[in-house]
Amino acid sequence: MLPVYQGTSLAGPSTVDNRTWVAAWSLGLLVCCLSALQPARALDLDAGDYVPAPAGTTLGLLYLQGAERDHLYQQGERIPDSPGLDSEIGILRLVHYTDLAGYRVAPQVLVPFGRLDGRNGLEDTEGLADPILAMPLWLVNDPDNRRHFGITPYLFLPLGEYDSDDPLNLGENRWKFNLQAGYVTGLTEKLSLDLSADAMFYGRNRHYGSGRWTHRQKPSYQYQGFLRYQLSPTLDLRAGLSWLDGGENQVDRQWLDDRQENGKWSLGFSWFFLPQTQVAATYGRDFEVENGFREDGRVNIRLLQVF
Repeated sequence: MLPVYQGTSLAGPSTVDNRTWVAAWSLGLLVCCLSALQPARALDLDAGDYVPAPAGTTLGLLYLQGAERDHLYQQGERIPDSPGLDSEIGILRLVHYTDLAGYRVAPQVLVPFGRLDGRNGLEDTEGLADPILAMPLWLVNDPDNRRHFGITPYLFLPLGEYDSDDPLNLGENRWKFNLQAGYVTGLTEKLSLDLSADAMFYGRNRHYGSGRWTHRQKPSYQYQGFLRYQLSPTLDLRAGLSWLDGGENQVDRQWLDDRQENGKWSLGFSWFFLPQTQVAATYGRDFEVENGFREDGRVNIRLLQVF
């Protein structure tokens, strides 16, 4: 059954009745929200991700992400009696660094999985999400001067678990392509600045809303910045800001006016507690939400093993 949120008043176009329009808007808004649960909100970075390892290095990573969302927003206003949504997401990631035509590259695969816990009318779901293929290319790799610049294409494969009859899914039943650029530079002996920007492009889901509708989405854009302070060779502190923009949804040929303009802050650390093993952890929350769920708290933990 499609969720229709109480307290929401929308005037539907003449081609569909009001009930169908509200249901379409509700589903579209949920898709907009659930895109933030994928292994990328566009594509969230960890500070230092654009500092490449030496050629020949292989990394195995496990990400664990937990988030609580108690309120849903429309046009910057909280929707009364809206559902809540918690998520527990994991990602397995394998990365290998090598040189290609004189440039450092890092082909990799990411396999996300997890659980979504709906509240106030939303059902739970769990399973595999859409796997991702990526290969960053460093156009500038100057470790002596602590300067790095790279670009990364990401391809999301529509292989995750998806059921058009369910309001919540970890898979999206559509192709996605993300192009990201990242820059890292040293500001002082111990302080570094990380900057990135990316654009996400969405394919169509032609089996949406019990298979009756087609879902489209305009591109979305994300901008991220981090400051990292190196307390020791094995321990750093980091603080970050992120801004997500765009991504308006269309359901049943109706644009939903649900463009995202969401901001988030985060604080954390990374620590090589063994010579080849690192743990990184961050805590963050949204400080601005235009449309979608507001994250009241998010904890990210990353375990990294160097082979």
